[in-house]
Amino acid sequence: MTNRKFSKNLVDGPHQAASRSMLRGVGFKTEDFSKPLVGIASTWSKVTPCNMHINELADLVESSIDQSGCKGVLFNTITVSDGISMGTQGMKYSLVSREVIADSIETVVGCLGYDGVVAIGGCDKNMPGALIALARLNRPSIFIYGGSIQPSSANTDYVTVCEKVGEYAKGSISEAELIAVEKISVKGPGSCGGMYTANTMASAIEALGMSLPGSSSQDAVSNDKKLDCQNAGSAIKNLLDLDIKPSDIMTKKAFENSIAVTIALGGSTNAVLHLLAMAHSIGVDLELADFTRIGKNIPVLADIKPFGSHFMSELNAIGGIAPMMKTMLANNLLHGDCLTVTGKTLQENLDQVAPYPSSQKIILNPDAPIKDSSHLRILFGNLAPEGAVAKITGKEGTLFTGKARVFNSEEEGMEAILSKVVKAGDVVVIRYEGPQGGPGMREMLKPTSAIMGQGLGDLVAFITDGRFSGGTHGFVVGHISPEAELGGPIALIQDGDEITIDANQDILNLNITEAEMEQRKLNWTNPNSSPKSGVLAKYKRTVQSASKGAVTD
Repeated sequence: MTNRKFSKNLVDGPHQAASRSMLRGVGFKTEDFSKPLVGIASTWSKVTPCNMHINELADLVESSIDQSGCKGVLFNTITVSDGISMGTQGMKYSLVSREVIADSIETVVGCLGYDGVVAIGGCDKNMPGALIALARLNRPSIFIYGGSIQPSSANTDYVTVCEKVGEYAKGSISEAELIAVEKISVKGPGSCGGMYTANTMASAIEALGMSLPGSSSQDAVSNDKKLDCQNAGSAIKNLLDLDIKPSDIMTKKAFENSIAVTIALGGSTNAVLHLLAMAHSIGVDLELADFTRIGKNIPVLADIKPFGSHFMSELNAIGGIAPMMKTMLANNLLHGDCLTVTGKTLQENLDQVAPYPSSQKIILNPDAPIKDSSHLRILFGNLAPEGAVAKITGKEGTLFTGKARVFNSEEEGMEAILSKVVKAGDVVVIRYEGPQGGPGMREMLKPTSAIMGQGLGDLVAFITDGRFSGGTHGFVVGHISPEAELGGPIALIQDGDEITIDANQDILNLNITEAEMEQRKLNWTNPNSSPKSGVLAKYKRTVQSASKGAVTD
């Protein structure tokens, strides 16, 4: 068997008898030592619905690898739940977990000499964490998505519950009505069901070429998802035989495809952060400017939540993202010559894809899109000299000027919103939530959902050096860099200052004079406290700017 570049050093020859002895203890047979070893990185846990079924998928993958003539070895890494920790101090660990996942997969595979890797992820940080590790290791690899959850019988989901909290605070619904929605909205395995961060990243990874076709567009509980896992064995063997590695697939053009598909789907702002980090790990020069360059020519085509009408499961039922990608390719919006984990090009993968049913209304025609250019806007200005990321669909308008209401933490901002302190015309500023300032760059889903629930979605703007959940919608700008912790301009905003967000010109400005800005900087002192030990302290020492993907290496 070819391509045992790494495992042969662990198991070949008399001097490795002790290593083989340990492996026999976990079930290896003599013939297994002559096979390529394929690590299976599972993110199974019972802490979240996104990952509660991944052990079953991992077993299918292991069986398929063994049947292919390779030897699968199953191991676990961690996952956390953004949805459960949202709005609490625990959310500071969410982005940190991306680095822990990447480090742990790299550590296991590097230590134990696996020749190839199949990683299975089902929640926001699993996916970029796995891809960062696969890029660093640069061994034949495949990523498998755990799949999307089904909406409730009342067509509600997790984000619905978040927005109902705002309705409750407004007095529009009772506590009993809120609890009734809470009880029905999340049932069974799978990642949150809109084009939130999990489905965005799964789609972006498939467009990148690192998943088998269709992996991003399958429900968690489905025969299609089982088949995706059962096909992994022959696919990874093919990659091993051909010595196709992530560096052959994760090229600049492939990242451009990934960005284009993310935009067409109306995907999460988190894709900007994660794609930058994934590109960094494989040595591809990807910058914020690339999102603007590509976004000028890519229309938003998907009428999917959070700002659309449909759930991912509805898109899955009509063919997933592949027919959309085929249409994009036909309109010269994708690079068809990019290599994928099938060993074929993207165009070859899409050649046999059938079009959507003519009656479907989820994916629009490029000639009549939801928006004719990207909803992901990269803003610069005196408030964001290194850039910021806005998610503006146009439904909430493209220009906003308002008076600042400033808060130094998510908790302060949330209390003000629920107490109805925030009014129409305000620009809510939540700062000291950046990669270093948090530390950990918390997502602001709860405050933005509360704003939407109170009916202020198109009347209030929201800016932060933190980030947003894929479930966030409204007039929002995040990832503001430099962050407040570093004395960036967002740290200098005062209550009542006028702020302008212009998504036509891609500008974010604090409307004060340069002299006033300089004077405030001289007078600024950091009110933030920092963790003294533990993983958050370590993260704060190593993490870089959000404008660079919040990487730690």
